[in-house]
Amino acid sequence: MADQGFPGQHTTTTTVTTSNTTVQTNIRFDPSYIRTLPGLIKCVQIVLNLLGFICISVSGASWIPRGEWFTTVAMTGFWFTGIVLALYLFHIVEKFYRIPWLKIEFVFCAVWTLFYLIAASLAADEGRRNEAFGAAAFFGFCGMVAYGYDAFLKFTGIREGALAQGDRVVNKSSSTVTSPAY
Repeated sequence: MADQGFPGQHTTTTTVTTSNTTVQTNIRFDPSYIRTLPGLIKCVQIVLNLLGFICISVSGASWIPRGEWFTTVAMTGFWFTGIVLALYLFHIVEKFYRIPWLKIEFVFCAVWTLFYLIAASLAADEGRRNEAFGAAAFFGFCGMVAYGYDAFLKFTGIREGALAQGDRVVNKSSSTVTSPAY
């Protein structure tokens, strides 16, 4: 009779995971990035930042603190997003792939989602007295959604271990060994 303390057989599974990162380290202009989802989102963010800034600037009350805050949020978002878009278009992000670009962009997009919520809410309140602020609030809320969605995409990319630009191929191989009972 078999001993009750030991199983009839023993199975051992070994999983080996290897990842291969493929990047091109030469700087080149590639306008096809704009046709990707992250590229389109960046273009939309730039346009929304610029439209919100213009709306506040043409109002007669751009000097009040609410207008200045909205202008600061819009212009900082415009310049940061524009510079990052240029880095992607020229594959500089791919050249320096060891920099955690997705984490940097995630933090910026998450913070800018919050900043646009505050700025657009303040502009919407002022929009009761000034129509330009109301229009800026609309573009601010749209910008908040765009930055929030971009932050979500960056977060899922970070969790999946994706690169900001370039390819990472992950290969998994498993081997199973079954030992007979003795």
